[in-house]
Amino acid sequence: MTNRLADATSPYLLQHADNPVDWWPWSEEAFEEARRRNVPVLLSVGYAACHWCHVMAHESFEDAEIASFLNEHFVAVKVDREERPDVDAVYMEVTQAMTGHGGWPMTVFLTPDARPFHAGTYYPPAPRPGMPSFRQLLEAVAATWVARPGEILESASAVVEEIARHASPLPPSAVDSDVLAGAVVSLLGEFDRRNGGFGGAPKFPPSMVLEFLLRHHERTGSVEAVSMATATADAMANGGLYDQLGGGFARYGVDASWVVPHFEKMLYDNALLLRFYTHLTRVTGSERYERVARDTAAFLLRDLRTAEGGFAASLDADTEGVEGLTYVWSFEELGSAAAAFGVTPEPNFEDGKSTLRFVSEPGEEVRAALLAERALRPQPGRDDKVIASWNGMAIAALAEAGAFFGEPSWITAASEAASLLASVHLVEGRLLRTSRDGVAGPSFGVLEDYGCLADGLLALHQVTGSIRWLDVACGLLDTALARFAVPDSPGAYYDTADDAETLVRRPADSTDNASPSGASSLASALLTASLLSGADRSSRYFTAASEAVTRAGLLAARAPRFAGHWLTAAEALVAGPLQVAVVGADDSRRASLWAAAVAHVPGGGVVVAGEPASVPLLEDRPLVDEGPAAYVCRGYVCDRPVVSVEALVTSLTANTR
Repeated sequence: MTNRLADATSPYLLQHADNPVDWWPWSEEAFEEARRRNVPVLLSVGYAACHWCHVMAHESFEDAEIASFLNEHFVAVKVDREERPDVDAVYMEVTQAMTGHGGWPMTVFLTPDARPFHAGTYYPPAPRPGMPSFRQLLEAVAATWVARPGEILESASAVVEEIARHASPLPPSAVDSDVLAGAVVSLLGEFDRRNGGFGGAPKFPPSMVLEFLLRHHERTGSVEAVSMATATADAMANGGLYDQLGGGFARYGVDASWVVPHFEKMLYDNALLLRFYTHLTRVTGSERYERVARDTAAFLLRDLRTAEGGFAASLDADTEGVEGLTYVWSFEELGSAAAAFGVTPEPNFEDGKSTLRFVSEPGEEVRAALLAERALRPQPGRDDKVIASWNGMAIAALAEAGAFFGEPSWITAASEAASLLASVHLVEGRLLRTSRDGVAGPSFGVLEDYGCLADGLLALHQVTGSIRWLDVACGLLDTALARFAVPDSPGAYYDTADDAETLVRRPADSTDNASPSGASSLASALLTASLLSGADRSSRYFTAASEAVTRAGLLAARAPRFAGHWLTAAEALVAGPLQVAVVGADDSRRASLWAAAVAHVPGGGVVVAGEPASVPLLEDRPLVDEGPAAYVCRGYVCDRPVVSVEALVTSLTANTR
């Protein structure tokens, strides 16, 4: 049996296309069918790389008897959370409010007008202590719908009213140097001094918090900030979270010490961590951090790049239904290399296998041989849809890393991804969130798509000097300011546009979680654009960025672990905007000045090189003695132009801390 998901562009939906469940995609037609039949809607939300989504699919959605009951008593709707983050956000808020926790697969029961009345996550095929089976849950909901429909409708109305009560933007609150210092103190209180990172298991890479700590150290010289950043960087890179053979990071550590990962690899994690390890290399000069950055870039280009030049969303946690099958090794399989990877006869995973850690350098030949051997194993599935926001993060990371490490092929890859987004995802100035095989999906872009893609294009503009990417980025920012702003609340933004599909609540989540929130990504891009754009836009962008950061001030002060990207933007605001314009023909002297600027400009600063007047940052900055020169400006105060690398480095480092 093939259901209505057979023509979907989402690999996750296609995974369910042959289920005996009569799935519908999220659509008005599905809810119209529920109204026609007077039955509730079962909403199931997940994503392609989700291990427990696969488990529940196999146990329940592939079961003919469960599917028959589900089809008779419900309209079943399947949603890819990566394709429809707005739907996911609204009902995840409900799930967390009702159960105290959330996660995927997410299972929510709705009235035919999409109001939620019961929510949960994974349900097993047989009862467990404190948890009914999925079949029992279906039977109970179906019976209550028939026997007491009024109670359900009343409960659904109460749920919608309750979540609406918490929908107001936070009041403005300044994020000054004292708040930033206080955030470091708060993070020290939650820091895991033994294992790195924050909190206990499961432990996620705190990418944006680490970027904030690095910027805070650059501005203030804080030993505490850089110590937390480097200790966490070491622990993640040396543990099983990091792929010691192929590069790249898994989504999170199952344990507090990063030894056993949840093996799915997400594009956003690796893009954010590539950027962080690149910046950490710039600050510390560490060869180990450079190696991690280079191998993570290699992973992106080797394993996630699509035929069209974009980057796929993720690699699966499972291989042939077994989690981690591709990645784990036995002591015997590793032979003499076991000690270097911390593998002993006592396995740390399942079925006599272990994850690999970094204990000592095994040597390039050993690593290459093991990687080649691993390539002969069955490989995890790949969700090859291209997501605008996540590709924006990858574009930014590859552009910056390519410039810093002198890898022009990485910049070329970033440019090709940007071209795909501009040609396929951008239609009459509006973004579509996903594409697959070069064909755009049906979902409109959300705020994070506009903010993260603009940020990536601004990074690409800096390393290529191409005005095209600045123009496209500014167009995205102008659309975001016009379409996503909360009326009468300067600095506050919804996650969906003013003409997007109406849900039971218009989502607006400003917290940074595994990836930047839409509002913080927009604020960061606006701040960067204010340094790069012409006078007609610069002050407007700077004001909008400042208002957005101020609107998140209470979040940054009270919960810095969930405001990492906000704090990073706030650091740049407090430090004052730093601009370096390198003007002149593309010769060796300009190249040397450019490389020196890239190597010494702290996080949040911008660097552009090119012919005078070719882009806004270079306007009114002439050559010196008919040769290339570098102009350094801080907080709208500029130094005299310099023509030597030594003078430029002195200018960039003289006023630090």
